[in-house]
Amino acid sequence: MELLNVNPNRMELSKLKKRLVTAKRGHKLLKDKQDELMRRFIDLVKLNNRLRKAVEEELLEAYKDFVLVGALTSTDFLEEAVMFPKEEITLEISSENIMSVVVPRMKFIRKLEDEDGGIFPYGFNNTSHELDRALSKLFHILPKLLQLGEVEKTCNLLTDEIEKTRRRVNALEYMTIPQLEATIKYIRMKLDENERANLTRLMKVKDMIANQ
Repeated sequence: MELLNVNPNRMELSKLKKRLVTAKRGHKLLKDKQDELMRRFIDLVKLNNRLRKAVEEELLEAYKDFVLVGALTSTDFLEEAVMFPKEEITLEISSENIMSVVVPRMKFIRKLEDEDGGIFPYGFNNTSHELDRALSKLFHILPKLLQLGEVEKTCNLLTDEIEKTRRRVNALEYMTIPQLEATIKYIRMKLDENERANLTRLMKVKDMIANQ
């Protein structure tokens, strides 16, 4: 282990001891932060997997209905039927602090143009039941899809913070703390060596004075 470039004296020894105490305290705090981040990350990953599975299954069913509608209806008619959506969605974004990580919190406000008229932007005379069913499925999938986006963004941010924290923990654990401990040990050895040398000189001086 490479030693720090310091003078081996008692003042430096005192400074290094304080730095070592601070480094160990920082290491413990960062380790606790890393563990808590990992706990929350794992919970979010489980939620993300559940949401993604549900969304993919429901989207697949909706797409099947659209394929069936496409087979029974002309493309131009289908485009005209869904050209003017009846729902307006606005987004409000706030933030939440999770262990010093600022993550987005998204609130989606859904407003139908005519709540009494339902969600379908067309009349029912010339459209099929399959199209109604496909649009109804998409209408109910949307909240999960939006929540999935929020959860995945939070997971990405937590992943970055976990990696940064892991690097700091490793730097303290395998570099800073061992380096401080080795330097402190070296200074103590030097001070003990100097003290023994001084004691030897004093004894020699005492013997010289006694022999005069």
